[in-house]
Amino acid sequence: MATRSSTTRSPAARVQRTDGSTTRLHILETAGQLFAERGFAESTSKEICTRAGTNMAAVNYHFGSRDGLYEVVLIEAHRQLVSMDELISLASEAGDPRLKLRAFLTHLVEMGSQPKAPWGFRVVLREALSPSPALPALIRQAVLPKARLIRGLIGGIMGLPEDHPSVQRGLLFAVLPCIVMTVAPKNLRNEVLPALRDAEGLADDLMRYVFAGLDAIAKEAKPPAPAAARAGKRR
Repeated sequence: MATRSSTTRSPAARVQRTDGSTTRLHILETAGQLFAERGFAESTSKEICTRAGTNMAAVNYHFGSRDGLYEVVLIEAHRQLVSMDELISLASEAGDPRLKLRAFLTHLVEMGSQPKAPWGFRVVLREALSPSPALPALIRQAVLPKARLIRGLIGGIMGLPEDHPSVQRGLLFAVLPCIVMTVAPKNLRNEVLPALRDAEGLADDLMRYVFAGLDAIAKEAKPPAPAAARAGKRR
């Protein structure tokens, strides 16, 4: 009897879980758009639920609180920029780390060239300009794991350990221009630097710039060869 009863209830339970998941995702998407428009401080649970067409208890039920919802939104926002799965797949492939870094940075350049960035970008930008109590969670759950993978690629290019100070600085120098291009006003491309509209050419020149810089930094960072080794090479 217990087995039949459990079997009978399972379709309804599955429907309930599906409906709950759909509602949760809908609230997340609605909240993400509102946080992108107004920022965390100016977005209330009431307006989120009104826009989402849910009751006032929905935020607390699915996320614990508005703060909990915002933390989940931040993680999703960072995923929209570049997902962990994409980076793991890229880093785990066999091949030249230069090609992998090129693929990653080209992705960022192309995102910056889009007429309209996803709401996740605006949420992350707002958080960077006006940090909230959720920033440590964003760094811990999204930024650090992704940064380790990119440091691994850059370390492979430079021939240095991924935690080497020069590798860490190299990551900043490689990624920061892409972020700047993404936040730059669109009329910068149209009126001041029209060549920036050529995303492919922009990516090509960026990679020349990045690789030349990483090679120069690596040359200075590596210890000089022992005198005996240099003498052997001269022979």
